[in-house]
Amino acid sequence: MPFFLCGTPAGFPSPAQDDMQEPIDLGAWLVEHPAASYIMRVDGQSMAGAGINDGDLIVVNRAKKPQSGAIVVALVFGDRTLKRLRYVDGRHWLVPEADGFAEILVDENVEIWGVVVGVARKMV
Repeated sequence: MPFFLCGTPAGFPSPAQDDMQEPIDLGAWLVEHPAASYIMRVDGQSMAGAGINDGDLIVVNRAKKPQSGAIVVALVFGDRTLKRLRYVDGRHWLVPEADGFAEILVDENVEIWGVVVGVARKMV
């Protein structure tokens, strides 16, 4: 797939061919650790405020260490959820990015499964 070296303003496009760089492999660009990475489809709107919507694809890296502020996939009582990891008052929380969803305390019933490193959305 062709990759353009220049940024793209949301205005009048430039047809200049000299801005082209070598092709880019999106899979290789998004996936640093292939053996520890997964692509998952998002189900729900709890992360819409972070720009991750229902139906989007996320690239999850299990080798990356989760840090406060990262968006993570976690298992809560064995069920997957997608939330932002926050460290507040000495405790870790899984925090949604939309109204109507509860924060979840990270305790013995929660396992951080992987860190989201990419998002893909097909525009129709």
